[in-house]
Parts: sequence; structure tokens; C-alpha cells
Amino acid sequence: MADPSAKEAGGLPAQEFTFTNKNGQRLKGLLVDGGAGSKEVCILCHGFRSSKQSGTLSAISAGLAEAGVSTFRFDFSGNGESEGKFAYGNYWQEVEDLRAAFEFWTSKGSRVVCVAGHSKGGNCVVLYASKYHDVPCVINISGRFALEKGILERFGGQEGLKKLEDEGVLDIKDAAGNVEYQVTKADLRDRLTTNMHAACLAIPESTRVLTIHGTNDEIIPADDAYQFAQRISTHKLVLVKDADHSYRGHQSQLVKHVLEFLKETSALQESSALQT
Repeated sequence: MADPSAKEAGGLPAQEFTFTNKNGQRLKGLLVDGGAGSKEVCILCHGFRSSKQSGTLSAISAGLAEAGVSTFRFDFSGNGESEGKFAYGNYWQEVEDLRAAFEFWTSKGSRVVCVAGHSKGGNCVVLYASKYHDVPCVINISGRFALEKGILERFGGQEGLKKLEDEGVLDIKDAAGNVEYQVTKADLRDRLTTNMHAACLAIPESTRVLTIHGTNDEIIPADDAYQFAQRISTHKLVLVKDADHSYRGHQSQLVKHVLEFLKETSALQESSALQT
């Protein structure tokens, strides 16, 4: 369902859409049209406790629109303006949210040419490609390969982990002491049993994967990018020198690499079609 009201994204008009996931939850998204009557769309996925208004995704969306590529970015269930309760972990549920977005656009006669995600959204698109073999292009921007890492930093160290083990639930608080969200043992287990190694190996050769990572990423080390590169057969790795996790001061380079990969993939598909 489309909302006639328009919002701005990177100085370009965006149209709101609402669609439903398999749990019946209404998810909100923004379409930035590349113009020229394009029926192709690239779906963008946000990171942990972020939203479709992420500065990184907004920059990509604006850059792609200027190049004539339509993008749709949405809030996962429990995030942003979408329905549902936020849950730590929740990797495969977010894959199904992405699947619902894919089916929404294909049902409207559009072709999803790429799924791209930033941070945790990078995990989502890689997992998606391992299960659903229907997108030619996947772009993983600063995703985490080693999901067993980065946990203690959010939990407040070993003390927080012990409290979760003893009490079964842990309140994650902000600097002012306000509870931001809760983590349960099941949530932690969801994260620790999400196997990125197996997911990488399950991606078919028909799907091209680009991993982009900043060399100065302060949240997820660039070594994780190499782990994806070593396991995915049709993979390209790009490191953005001096870029942090959000690509502050480097968003133009990020957009450039995304566009180049989309064009490379499109050219390869056209060449393959001519040969068959």
C-alpha cells in the first residue's frame, strides 16, 4: 500500500509504502525512484537498532537515484516505524522481513536486482542469498562475520553476561541508565547459532557478492570482510581506506563502489543472455 505523502531522502522525493511480513506485521518503507519508468529496484537493509532513515542508507539511496537506480529501504519488524517488538539477534526473522519486501515489489511487477545491507543488514542480505537464490547481486556493507564477537561490549562485559546467565534476562541501558532494550537467553542463542560460515558456502555461483568495509571501522574489524571473501565463490572485496563504520567523510566512495558493482553485474547478465 502506498502513502500519497512524500518524504525527502538525500534531497530527492521519496514515497512511503507499507507491506506485511509473514507474521502479519505491517512494515514501513521508502521508495526513492530512479526515474525513467524503471521497473528495477535495489532493496536496502539497515543495521542493529537503526532504521530506514540511517544516514549510510540515505546516502546510498540518493546516490543511486541520481544514477537512475530506484531503491527501497524499510524498517525491520520491531524497528523504526514498523510493527513488532524489537529483539536482539532475530537474524532469520529479518531475512523473512526482507523476503516480504522482495515479494511485495515482485508482485507489483518490479524486478529486484540487488539486496544491500549495512552492518547487521549486511548479515541479513548474505543469509537471504544463502536461502533464496533469486537475486543476482548482493552487497554486504560492513557486516560482521564472527557473530560470537562484539557481544560483551553491548552487555557490559563479563558481569552482564553472567547476569543474563543467572537471571535469564539482561537490561541494556544507555549512558543515563535508561533501559534501551532487553536480551534473553533465547536472543543470545539466536545470535550464536546463526552460522555465517555455512551461509557463505550456500550462496550459489549465480549470485555475485560484494563486501565493502572501512579500514578504520571501530565496531566491526575489517578482518571480518576477509572472512566473507574467503568463503563466497563469486565474491569481490573492496576496502575503503580510513573509513569508519558509518563511512563518515567517505560516503561518496561507498556509493561509487556500489554503483560500479551494480553496473558490472548488469553487464555480465547481458553478456550471458546474449550467449544463451
